[in-house]
Amino acid sequence: MAIYDVVIADARAPRDGRFIEKIGTYNPNTNPASININNERALQWLLNGAQPTDTVKAMLSYRGVMLKKHLQIGVIKGAITQEQADAKFEAWLNEKDAKIAGKVDSIGKAKEEARKKALEAEAAKNQARLDAIKAREDEAKAAAAAAEAPAEEASEEAAPEASAEGDEATEA
Repeated sequence: MAIYDVVIADARAPRDGRFIEKIGTYNPNTNPASININNERALQWLLNGAQPTDTVKAMLSYRGVMLKKHLQIGVIKGAITQEQADAKFEAWLNEKDAKIAGKVDSIGKAKEEARKKALEAEAAKNQARLDAIKAREDEAKAAAAAAEAPAEEASEEAAPEASAEGDEATEA
């Protein structure tokens, strides 16, 4: 199972070599993927000129760091005020949190429905097995009864003959 660290490293450093700072972790094994990043440190590094890899850029965008950087550059240039930037970011963040919560809920409901269907299928399969066993037992009882009936008739026929022979023997 892969869990990755999100780090700040010099571009000249080897891939698994020295890094300057660890700013978070990424776990793609969960659904949705778990992204734990220190947003303030990531924003500070981006404003200082750090160039994220494509994967990290997508994660930062997902977490809103790239939007916050864009808004902060607008504040620095004087296009919007800090209050407007903060209000836009909060609105975006609330909408994003609602989407994530909706996805988690839908995944939970889908898992629950799948579990219920599997349970119903298992119950139906068990019932079919029980019905098959009962049918075999009924067939075995019917076969045993059918086998006993001719044996009883034969023994009943033999018993009167034997008693008749016994009567003849007592008479002689």
